[in-house]
Amino acid sequence: MNLRLPLSQDYLNSATTSNIPHSAIALSNKLQMAVSEAYINGLEIPDFLVLNTLKPLISLIYQHFSFLLVIDDWILQESEVLAENSKELMRVQYNLPTELFRLMLTENKLIYPKYTVALWEKEATTLIEAQQAMLDDVIQKAGITDGDEILDLGCGWGSASNYILSKFPNVRVTALNLSQTQCDYMRQKMQEPDSYLSSGRFTLIEEDFNTVQLANQFDRIIAIGLFEHIGNLTQAWQKIAKFLKKEGKVFYHIISFKLPHNGTSPFIDKYIFPRMRVWRYEEPFAPKRDLKVINHWYLNGYNYAKTLRFWLKNFDDHQTQLQNLDYGMEYQKFRRMWRLYLLWCIAYFEANEGKVLGNAQYLMEPV
Repeated sequence: MNLRLPLSQDYLNSATTSNIPHSAIALSNKLQMAVSEAYINGLEIPDFLVLNTLKPLISLIYQHFSFLLVIDDWILQESEVLAENSKELMRVQYNLPTELFRLMLTENKLIYPKYTVALWEKEATTLIEAQQAMLDDVIQKAGITDGDEILDLGCGWGSASNYILSKFPNVRVTALNLSQTQCDYMRQKMQEPDSYLSSGRFTLIEEDFNTVQLANQFDRIIAIGLFEHIGNLTQAWQKIAKFLKKEGKVFYHIISFKLPHNGTSPFIDKYIFPRMRVWRYEEPFAPKRDLKVINHWYLNGYNYAKTLRFWLKNFDDHQTQLQNLDYGMEYQKFRRMWRLYLLWCIAYFEANEGKVLGNAQYLMEPV
């Protein structure tokens, strides 16, 4: 095989486990993991050198060898369950100490820690301003109005829920989350008089999306950063459609490739987000039985890269507070692993001027 030739879109659209170049992918995975684990185990490389090496390399992969992002066969297949390895994902990522995220992501009385992209295209100058701009963008695109019954799937620490409740005095929000530590944070906020989560208009459900059943139906369902962890969109649409009122709509926001196939990173898959899929931008337009796309948007990866740069600075600036928390491993190893995660992601989003990896947003309604 001449690996200098890009795979055609037709090839990738019809990719099967029999025609993917497994040997090239295996070699790429092995090299990425060798370098990443050397860094984690003590090989300190200056940030500028990491980024100046990764960005042109990733740009080359995007342009000519994007099949290397298909790190295993499961990337191209819908999983048997909606969300694979959900409990392992909580252990590895979302049940890490809340203080880590409070300090890295920042928070104030209105904007709780928000572990998704901030919007920098509207002249924000601080991370909080950019996160508020992102939430305003979600409200506008989702068409949320006062009096709506809203379901917030994968709600994190309740940032979107709290902000929506602050904007609309008659909205009611039900929020679903599997992370115990994130739910503990929200339960504490539900006891604080100055939090909108204590308004009596907020309901928290600590349960797995795989198994949750809801009696109520909703005017709007939002999912911000959930569907990277969903492996079966067909089943997900079927389940979500049952939660919608007749005229209801779904707004979901994900990290997405403008490539003809899904992908991920072997390092991210092993150490940060197990079984995470970065879905191709066109995936939701494939015929589905239960929901259809009625509007869609793409946010340039520049927005996420700048957000990640703020997170990295915040992480570095709070080492004194962070070094004494329990991460399940020796702190210096965790520090190197976490910094490499942020640096990898900055490079992925900045490569090709943010035009390949960014954020996709879709507004959907029942078929």
